[in-house]
Amino acid sequence: MSQVHKAEAPKIVRCKIITVSDTRTQDTDKSGKLMYQYLEEHHHQVNAYDIVKDEQTEIKRAIENGIQQTDIDAILINGGTGIAKRDVTIEVIENMLDKEIPGFGEIFRMLSYTEDIGSAAILSRATAGVVQDKAIFATPGSSGAVKLAMEKLIIPELGHVIREINKDI
Repeated sequence: MSQVHKAEAPKIVRCKIITVSDTRTQDTDKSGKLMYQYLEEHHHQVNAYDIVKDEQTEIKRAIENGIQQTDIDAILINGGTGIAKRDVTIEVIENMLDKEIPGFGEIFRMLSYTEDIGSAAILSRATAGVVQDKAIFATPGSSGAVKLAMEKLIIPELGHVIREINKDI
């Protein structure tokens, strides 16, 4: 059944990238550029790209702007997912979700543990879900975390996720 769903999935997904960082600029945002590169290599469109401070209001505003854009199907966020007091990306997203995709964070941590960082994976916070018929994915801001999430989870399932969100509309 999943193969049928994937075959019916859109081949091009229109995306917004949000980097959450107090220090990165467009010139120094390696993780945002990496997301951009993976999306373009797989023929998806990046129709918006923002860098915002690790502040709840800025993160929420950037997500809301993406939700309101009719040329955006998915919002990919990197950064602000740690356990420091300043890291609030996950809390902002969780308060906005209509539906959570818990498997994303679970599998991301499992892969981080087995393929990358070992027991420090318990500190990795990643989440995904649906907000107002838009897919949303949040990963840690390191380029290693972005690479792992994009290669193993987001790129293989992005079209499928969008198909599932839109099949009842």
